Amino acid sequence: MTDHWFEPLAEHMGDAYLRYSFTKGTANEVAFVVDKLDLKPGDRVLDVGCGPGRHSHALAELGMEVVGVDISQRFVDIATANAPTGATFVRGDARALPYDAEFDAAISLCQGGFGLVADADGSVLEGIARALRPGGRAAFSAFSAYFLLQHLEAADTFDAASGVNTEITEVRDTDGVAIPAVLHTSVFTPRELRLLVAAAGLTVDAIWSVTPGAYAENGPDVAHPEWLSVVHKSTAR
Repeated sequence: MTDHWFEPLAEHMGDAYLRYSFTKGTANEVAFVVDKLDLKPGDRVLDVGCGPGRHSHALAELGMEVVGVDISQRFVDIATANAPTGATFVRGDARALPYDAEFDAAISLCQGGFGLVADADGSVLEGIARALRPGGRAAFSAFSAYFLLQHLEAADTFDAASGVNTEITEVRDTDGVAIPAVLHTSVFTPRELRLLVAAAGLTVDAIWSVTPGAYAENGPDVAHPEWLSVVHKSTAR
């Protein structure tokens, strides 16, 4: 498996990742996707870019069978240590998912597999498409280009050719020790997301503008930091 730039940052943060404000809205996010994907107890769900497993844990507690995949072994270990029955975790690359029609649904939410895999977004969606059974549905979040360009920070460098923002920042561990970090984040417009979804052989059901922890059916706008896309795989074989 190819090393990823995010791995040493995750190794340093460990449990401290769950202190970030964007991780605090799990209940809202899970309730929203359960409703929009029509998830039921017993459904098999793939969580791509699961991090320390907060969404996977919540879904398993609702009776789903969840497999969480993350590039960081540290995050996989944290997720596994606290896992409820029904949730399992593996280290894997979102750009090369190995599954074939094994899941009823898939998610990739917040700082998950999609937004942080610059230049490989199509591969992530194609892997999700392969993983879904015919008729399966998926929800994934992605960062809004509209929002980002309105709120560029002094430490940000946006590459208009690739749609990737590079941020110079720092991350802290559980003891508050900081290390420098360079974050590369892909950003999108709704049109780009529709084209990527279609290229992966999926169909868009909806694209909403959302804020982490406050998912709602907001039409696409420039005021929210993320898009939430709900898509499905054709029942045709």
